[in-house]
Amino acid sequence: MNRFPTNKFAAIETPFYYYDVELLKKTLDSAIGEASKHEGFHIHYAIKANFNPKLLQIINAAGMGADCVSGGEVKAALAAGIPAEKIVFAGVGKTEKEIRLSLEAGIFCFNVESLPEAELINELAAEYGKNAQIAIRVNPGVGAHTHANITTGLAENKFGINYELLGETIDTIGEFKNITLVGLHFHIGSQILEMEDFAVLCNRINEIQEMLENEKGIVLPHLNVGGGLGIDYNEPEKNPIPDFATYFATYASSLKRREGQQVHFELGRSIVGQCGTLVSRVTYVKHGTCKKFVIIDAGMNDLVRPALYQAYHEIENLSSDGAAEKYDIVGPICESSDVFAKDRSLPQTKRGDIIAIHSAGAYGEAMSFGYNCRELAKAYLSTEI
Repeated sequence: MNRFPTNKFAAIETPFYYYDVELLKKTLDSAIGEASKHEGFHIHYAIKANFNPKLLQIINAAGMGADCVSGGEVKAALAAGIPAEKIVFAGVGKTEKEIRLSLEAGIFCFNVESLPEAELINELAAEYGKNAQIAIRVNPGVGAHTHANITTGLAENKFGINYELLGETIDTIGEFKNITLVGLHFHIGSQILEMEDFAVLCNRINEIQEMLENEKGIVLPHLNVGGGLGIDYNEPEKNPIPDFATYFATYASSLKRREGQQVHFELGRSIVGQCGTLVSRVTYVKHGTCKKFVIIDAGMNDLVRPALYQAYHEIENLSSDGAAEKYDIVGPICESSDVFAKDRSLPQTKRGDIIAIHSAGAYGEAMSFGYNCRELAKAYLSTEI
């Protein structure tokens, strides 16, 4: 692992996020290039993964749209220059203020997750004298091989409308005068690495489309299949760019599209996950009775995934090439869960060494918070250092 300007890191106050712009651009090129091999495929970057404004500008320059789950994300997308007609807005709890903002901006589509939400969008759109486009988020009853907290397609999840209720939901929405149903929206989870999960989703979508066509004579122009493609947290340097080719080919071969039907993807982690690194310094090395602890100046407030999901991140000592030793790598937060790794092998480590926590570009900076009155970590692009 030698893509870091370690000598320059020494002069920067830690902890901080470091974003490899070259890798981000290569990832964008790969994703867009593979999607473009299939007619009618469109990518909306899932802003929740990372809303750093400088990254959003790079993503916009590449030509991606945006998938938003809050009014703040809609604002961030627009501020980055992403055209409103490329913005989709999902989320189970859209507020009146957020819906008004999106109507005023003229976004492409609301991904609607309940009938009361559809009613409110219809009511507000009428006030503006507009007709809002919506897609119904369908809960397909499809699980994914991922962590329970990031599985979103099962019947017991809070997201979407259960597919058994889709027909009657469409009937009710058909009575609303200021919304137009243009598509169906699906999302079964995050950090999915088994392509068979996406094929199973396609099969369910095929069943739903056939039911709508046979029973109601409905063919919708848009399908939004969500995102969910994972990254390699175990070997980030070996696999820095996800397998977009197989991902998009799975949908192209498994999804039975109607003529002219457009397919929308909401990729987040797979776009930005590997380009981001949390850089920290060793504050102390503490010797316990049975363990050695590397205490770093980054904490769970800077990267919460290990504490929240027991997530694995590769951790590297950029300052040492000494003999390997086993350490628990922990932060300074006053919580026992402030642990990045246990019994992890690192070169012999000392106070002041620079530590890199890899694959932190997604749900790292975006989920950081100010617990213990800690300042948020700054972020730097590779082009700035």
